[in-house]
Formats: sequence, structure tokens, C-alpha cells
Amino acid sequence: MKLWRLTRAPFVALDGAGAAAKGGRYSSPGKPVISFASEPGLAVLVVLRYLPANLRDVEQDYVLGWTDVPADCERVDVSVPESEIRRWVDSWLESCRSPLAAVQSKVLPEADVVLFNPLHPIAQSVAPLTIRPFSFVECLHRPPMLDDFGSQA
Repeated sequence: MKLWRLTRAPFVALDGAGAAAKGGRYSSPGKPVISFASEPGLAVLVVLRYLPANLRDVEQDYVLGWTDVPADCERVDVSVPESEIRRWVDSWLESCRSPLAAVQSKVLPEADVVLFNPLHPIAQSVAPLTIRPFSFVECLHRPPMLDDFGSQA
């Protein structure tokens, strides 16, 4: 399964250290986990939600990357409260029963946040991210044609 991640360059390692230190959206502190997106656009949207309004204030070392994990996802039931999702994910991480768990995205429900357990035995064989530079300023600049076509709406 091809998985996508948008992160700052110093944090491309697939070790789950950030989530282990501070916790993740769906995991408790002390539990290493890596959050991926099933689609590159979702990776961008998720990070964008946490950035300041003025994109010129954003760090300039973001990279968009992907890797392939040869496994299927367990599906997380998102109809339950988020606290139950967190308990499920914590238990899943501890059990190491599978490397991937998919949570339907709240940002883009047609896509998934895919959690990767770096302590699962398969993690040793997963390739590092293949990355390219990513700039929010370049990606979200005002399109020149907006001035041409904006008044015709």
C-alpha cells in the first residue's frame, strides 16, 4: 500500500518518535506511531490545518514523501467517541498484530489517515520515505488567472 506523509525534513524518519514523545491524534504519549495519508492531497490538508494563517511564517523545510507498506489495514470504527478510538489504537499498537490501521479522515472522508506501527516486525523492511521539497507558499499562491476570471463570476 502506497502511503503519503507531509512533514518537515528533520522528521522524515519512520520511527514514531514525535508521537511517542507527545502523543498523536489517535494515540497516547509513550506509543510510537507514524501517521500517513492514503492520498497526497490529504497529507497536505491535514498539515495545513495546523499552520498559521500567514504561510510566509511557515518553516521552509517541508517535504512530501511516500513509501510502500506491503500490508492491508485494519479498519478503525469511527462511529465511536474519539476517546474509544484512542484506546483501540493504543491496544492495537501494543499488540503488534498488524502494521497498519486506517481511520476515516475527518478532513476528507473519502480518504484515510493510515497509522503505521514502527514496532511491528514488518517495519524493518519498509523503505524510508521517497521525498521531494514542498512549499505551501508556492502551492497556495494566488493564481494569476483569478484576477482575469474572478470578475466574470
